[in-house]
Amino acid sequence: MSEPKYAKSKLISRGPLDPKEARWARMIKTTYVDPNGVERTWESAERQTRPANCAIDGVGIVTILEKPTGPELLLQKQYRPPVDKVVIEVPAGLIDAGETVENCAVRELKEETGYVGVAEQTSSIMYNDPGFCNTNLNMVHVRVDMSLPENQNPKPQLEDNEFIECFTLPLASLFDEMKKLESEGYAIDARVGTIAEGIEIAKKLKL
Repeated sequence: MSEPKYAKSKLISRGPLDPKEARWARMIKTTYVDPNGVERTWESAERQTRPANCAIDGVGIVTILEKPTGPELLLQKQYRPPVDKVVIEVPAGLIDAGETVENCAVRELKEETGYVGVAEQTSSIMYNDPGFCNTNLNMVHVRVDMSLPENQNPKPQLEDNEFIECFTLPLASLFDEMKKLESEGYAIDARVGTIAEGIEIAKKLKL
């Protein structure tokens, strides 16, 4: 069996980035005063792609597909150069200027997975790693009607620099599935891991 295309990316080198070359992100030095009146500095990163007058950088998409054996979460495998691993993620993407959060989620879902859906619920604004960067997003729950003709054989509309494999996992065993995938060498995106953790907490507390 041949190696899947998304797994064929290879890291060549890693080193400091000249700020003049930076297209997507930049390093920031912030000066602030702490509660004791001490002036301090903080190093962080920020995206350069957030549209003007927009509160978020992008969206993460929660899509649960109803299967005969039970509900399954729609996921993706995608190589991420910063960690040099294939990462298990939910569909996601950056928001375009003038676009609503919900429209962005529906658009990105169709582009990355081929599924056509309807946005049903939007989370509060979430910050991925606020100690390091200002990147943020809304998680949007998108419902996919599996009975519709357009969802019978979905075809992603990927850009030439995107290599993504879509798959699903049962919600009931998501936590254990994440452990298994990690043992196989995959990296687990925090959004997926948090969903799995939340399901386990709900089970234990019988919520």
